[in-house]
Amino acid sequence: MERYSFLRQLADSWVLLALTLFFLGVILFVFRPGARAQQRDAAESIFRNEKRPARDIAGHADKKEGR
Repeated sequence: MERYSFLRQLADSWVLLALTLFFLGVILFVFRPGARAQQRDAAESIFRNEKRPARDIAGHADKKEGR
């Protein structure tokens, strides 16, 4: 029973503190300065190729399609 008491006390104190600090770190990371452009890009990425298919870096159509 000694192991259970130790692990329970550890979870109630230090693990709770670690999870709280992790949560606050994630919140600060999301709201950091300069993150708005990256978040907008991620949000609009599903609409990027809505009008026409994507092109490769050289500007040619994908050659795997057989066209």
